[in-house]
Amino acid sequence: MTQTQSAKFSSGLLLAAAGSIAFSGKAIIVKLAYQHGVDAITLVMFRMLFAVPFFIAMAWWAGRKQAPLTRQDVWGVLGLGFSGYYLSSFLDFLGLQYISASFERLILYLNPTLVLMLGWVLYKRKISYRQGVAMAVSYSGVLLVFGHEVSLVGEHVALGAALVFASAITYAIYLTYSGQLVQRLGSLRLAGLATTVACIFCILQFVMMKPLSALNVAPEVIWLSMLNAIVCTVLPVLMVMMAIERIGPGLTSQIGMIGPMSTLTMGTFLLNEPFNAWILMGTALVLGGVFWVTKAPKVVE
Repeated sequence: MTQTQSAKFSSGLLLAAAGSIAFSGKAIIVKLAYQHGVDAITLVMFRMLFAVPFFIAMAWWAGRKQAPLTRQDVWGVLGLGFSGYYLSSFLDFLGLQYISASFERLILYLNPTLVLMLGWVLYKRKISYRQGVAMAVSYSGVLLVFGHEVSLVGEHVALGAALVFASAITYAIYLTYSGQLVQRLGSLRLAGLATTVACIFCILQFVMMKPLSALNVAPEVIWLSMLNAIVCTVLPVLMVMMAIERIGPGLTSQIGMIGPMSTLTMGTFLLNEPFNAWILMGTALVLGGVFWVTKAPKVVE
C-alpha cells in the first residue's frame, strides 16, 4: 500500500467512525430537548427546518450534470422520502419520549436484519441458517435490554420500543426499495432529494397540526435542533458517503458498530442513564448478531 493509499484508507476509517458517532448523538440531543417541554411534532420540524437548505444544496450539487427526473423518479423520491426519512424520523422522535437513548440505538441497529426479512418476504430471497441464528442472537439482546428497561421505567417502554421498531421498519423499506433509484440517480442525489421531501412533510405536519404559538420554545430547543440538524444529520450523511468511497460499504458498516456504544457512553454521562451488566450484555448480543448477519460467508474454492 502506497503512502497515498494509506492516507486515503486512514481518512476513510476516521470518517466512518466520526459519522457513526455523530449519527448516534441524535438520540442524546432529542432527549435533552424533551427536558424543555417540547413535543415530537415541533422538535422534528425544527430539526428538518434547519437541515433542509443543506439537503437542497446536496441534491442540486449531485444532480447538476445529470438528466432531469422522470415522472417515475419523482414518485419514487416522494415515496422513499415519506417512508425512509419523514415517517422514520417522526416515529423515532415519538419513541424517544418513552425509552432511553441507548435502547433506541440498539433497536435501530437491527436494521440489517429487517432488510434481510423484507428481502425474504418481498423477493423470496433465502435466509441462511447462519443468518437466522445471527438474527436470533440480535433480538435476544434487544429483549434482554427491554426487560431491564421495563423494570426501571414501566409499561410505557413497550410503546416506545414499538414506535422505534416501526421507525426501523420504515427505514428498512426505504433501503429495500431504493436500489433501482440509487442506480439511476446516485446515492448522494437520492439522499438529498428524499431528505428534502421529508423536511417538507415535517414542516407541513407542524403547520397543519400545531398553532403558530408552538414556535415559541425555549432557546435551548433551537440550539439543540440546529446541532441535531447539522452535526447529527447533515455532516454524518456526508462523512459516511466519503468513507464508503475510501474504504467500501462493508468496512464502513462494521466501523458503524461503535455507534450503539457511543450512544450508551453519552447517555450515561449526559443523561444519567443506567449502565450495568444487563445493558452491556444486551448490547454485545445485538452487535454480535448484526455483525454476523452482515458478514459475507467465506467461499470455499
